[in-house]
Amino acid sequence: MKTSAFYHFLTSTLLISLTATVLQLYAQNPNPCNTRDFGKNEHTGRYYNLRGISLYVEHYGKGQPLVLLHGNGGSIGSFSCQIPYFEKEYHVIAIDSRAQGKSADPSDTLSFDMMADDVSTLLDSLHLDSCYVIGWSDGGITGLLLAIRHPDKVKRLAITGANLKPDSSSLYPNDLNWMKQEYARLGNLSQTPETKNQRKLLGLDLLEPRIRAADLRQIHCPALVIGGDHDVIPPAHTLLIAQSIPRAFLWILPNSSHATLMDYHKKFNTTVDDFFRDKLSPN
Repeated sequence: MKTSAFYHFLTSTLLISLTATVLQLYAQNPNPCNTRDFGKNEHTGRYYNLRGISLYVEHYGKGQPLVLLHGNGGSIGSFSCQIPYFEKEYHVIAIDSRAQGKSADPSDTLSFDMMADDVSTLLDSLHLDSCYVIGWSDGGITGLLLAIRHPDKVKRLAITGANLKPDSSSLYPNDLNWMKQEYARLGNLSQTPETKNQRKLLGLDLLEPRIRAADLRQIHCPALVIGGDHDVIPPAHTLLIAQSIPRAFLWILPNSSHATLMDYHKKFNTTVDDFFRDKLSPN
């Protein structure tokens, strides 16, 4: 299977299925940039006790702070194509979002608001007043809410594969129906901690986000809104997000899946870097 086609299949499945089999498949198939143990680096990894959980974070490089926010069921390792590039000029703050990666969360509730507030509290604990942000998929949603709820914390925001609500306008109907069926199936299984966590994560994308296009008018930092033309998020929805943010650029990558940052990792990195450095032209 070609790399682009493989990641289209893989990331679509990761968005709608959190089963151990799929996660193992993700770990076993080589990422085009997986040269280091990102997400498992004992030399740079640290736990922060905040807001009732122990949030796992890895730090790389020096310079302006850059926060990386992964997608549903992912981890810091999702950014193995980005960390080696950005650590050369930035202080990269790679986060395992709550209930994912090494950031265990045994509670029954989970929301994007909670995750956005986690990032804000982490930045406070690091004595950082603002940062650049890259968010992928659910991480993009968290980035949007961080910019809405804590506008002083975001200098510039780059998101890819985000959506505003869990319906057929932002997710293809077949994927949405599959999610509902899988959520019900998980509910009928023995509720082990692992199964409960998988269902909680899947439920997050079935019930949230609930962001209105009008809410995006509150985002005053520059934003780069990215999607693939074969994304699991319809390009028309990505366009809506970009049109609703006052200072936004739109970038739709051709022949790209939900994994734009892997399918086009070199172009993704340099373009996002140019955006952070205010080198993009609106024309």
